[in-house]
Amino acid sequence: MCRQVFGFRLAMIALAAPAALLHAAPGLGVRLAGAAVVVTFMVSYVLFRDWERFGPLLLRHPGLLAADTLFASFLLISAGPDTTLAYVSVCTPLLAGLLYSWRGAACFASLQSLILLLVHATLKADRHAPVAEALLLPGLCVISGAMGSTLRGLMLRFGAATHALTTVQARLAAAEAVSAERARLAREMHDSVAKTLYGVALAADGLAATASSAAPDPDRVRRQAELVSRSARRAAAESRELLADLRREPGDRLEAQPLWQQLAHELARFTARTGLRVTRHWPTGPDAPLPAVPPPLARHLLSITAEALENAHRHASATRVEVRAALHGDLLRLTIHDDGRGLPPDTTLERLRDAGHFGLLGMVERAARIGARIRIGRGGHARGTEVRVELPLSALTSPDPAPREA
Repeated sequence: MCRQVFGFRLAMIALAAPAALLHAAPGLGVRLAGAAVVVTFMVSYVLFRDWERFGPLLLRHPGLLAADTLFASFLLISAGPDTTLAYVSVCTPLLAGLLYSWRGAACFASLQSLILLLVHATLKADRHAPVAEALLLPGLCVISGAMGSTLRGLMLRFGAATHALTTVQARLAAAEAVSAERARLAREMHDSVAKTLYGVALAADGLAATASSAAPDPDRVRRQAELVSRSARRAAAESRELLADLRREPGDRLEAQPLWQQLAHELARFTARTGLRVTRHWPTGPDAPLPAVPPPLARHLLSITAEALENAHRHASATRVEVRAALHGDLLRLTIHDDGRGLPPDTTLERLRDAGHFGLLGMVERAARIGARIRIGRGGHARGTEVRVELPLSALTSPDPAPREA
């Protein structure tokens, strides 16, 4: 705002300079008027062009504005109070109010009003000018000073409110980032280490039951001990992978197998581990129409599929699971259906969270994170549970797809 005021001053000085030079007395008067024109014009130009550089200097030294006011008074005496220089004099209290608050505005409004009254009394001494005409410009100086100090207060309060709003937004963003990271860690631990440790516990229970029998079978004990050992090593490997992911820099590129190859391996491992038959239906080969999925998105889709398979094995008493992947318009659809008992009719995410079951909640959060829509229910089947994930093809080329409501 101060820069705009100096721009207005610059234009008014340029318009009034010819009149000031023409009305100045020959000799010393012309030189004084010319010097005043150059000084005030250059000061206004420099402050208008480089306010960020010279404005703080003017703010720290009010005497510079007082000196500028005195130089402008020479022009006012030469050109007269009826020229555009009168508007320059009105700008001085406005600047003082913006820069120095109400005290500066009162000081410079009084100084400028006194100068205007003296010039008016000197130049129009031979004429009987009305009192209102003599007091018009001083009154405008008082009004402009009050306006400047008021605008300063408003801008300072607006700046304080903006700073407070920015601080609150930064704190909210930090809190949301912490909450999102906590939710991510909870999902990763639930989908990896927690499940494996649960399997270790079951294998250890089986080993303890076999070993405590009256006539334990050594081969069976050995197999169960090997199962406990493999599960423990797998838990350790998953823990290392989770720690490595936490220490990975945001810009690191992830190199992994294609999603459909990883998914086929995951289904084969699941069948070998649980004995539950899983059939997959998606086109394979070099002419397969299924698109490539970036590693960050593929990881979420793999975790959703693994969680759906574990639920079918542990909770649904399923005998068969089907996994399908296909393109439907501009959507990549991944479906996991089991023939188990299905979800209870009153199942909600809130009730599952309160009961300490976070599998379905993690699936929903993962789908929302990659911009996909997920549906969990019976679908179009007579029984069982269907998990359907629909991912827009546009998310496959976006570096960070915006989460959408599941």
